[in-house]
Amino acid sequence: MIRLNANTWETVSGLTALAGLTALALWLMLRKRPTADELELARRQFLVQSGRLVDAMLLDVYDVDAQGLKKNDPVRTLTMLLYHYRIGGVDYECSQDITQLQTVVDPAQVRAGFPCTVRYQPGNPQNSIVVAEGWSGLRIGLPVLPAYEDPDPLDLSHLRPGRGES
Repeated sequence: MIRLNANTWETVSGLTALAGLTALALWLMLRKRPTADELELARRQFLVQSGRLVDAMLLDVYDVDAQGLKKNDPVRTLTMLLYHYRIGGVDYECSQDITQLQTVVDPAQVRAGFPCTVRYQPGNPQNSIVVAEGWSGLRIGLPVLPAYEDPDPLDLSHLRPGRGES
C-alpha cells in the first residue's frame, strides 16, 4: 500500500480546487445570458401568475425613441402605456412598454382616462403590468349600468303584497 504524505494531499486538493474554479469561470463567461426581451417576458409571466389586482386609470399612450446600449444600435420607437394606481394610500404612476404586445393590444384602441386593472407584485408594488400575453387589464369601454324602471309612485302593491288589489 502506498501512503501519501501531507504535501501530496495539499497539492492534489489545490489542483482540484483550481480545476473547479477554472470550470466555473469558463461556464460564467460562455453561458447564454437572457436578452432584455426574455427578461421582460419572464417578468410579465411572473406577474400574471402571482400578481394581485388593483383598479387603475390609464393616463396616456405615447411613443418614445430609444437608443440601444451600444453606439451602433439603431434608434427604435417604443410604445408606452402610462397608468396610475393607489395601494395602501400610496400613489404609483408607472409605464409599460407594449411594443412587443402589438398582437394583444392595439395602441390606437387604448383610450386615456379610462379605468383599467393592474397586476402588481405584493412586496414590490411598483413592479406592475396592464397587459401581458395571456391577460389584459384594459376594458373595452365604460360599464353600462342597467336602466332603473321607476314603478308608478301611487301604486304601492309591490311594497305590500296582497294590498292594493281591487
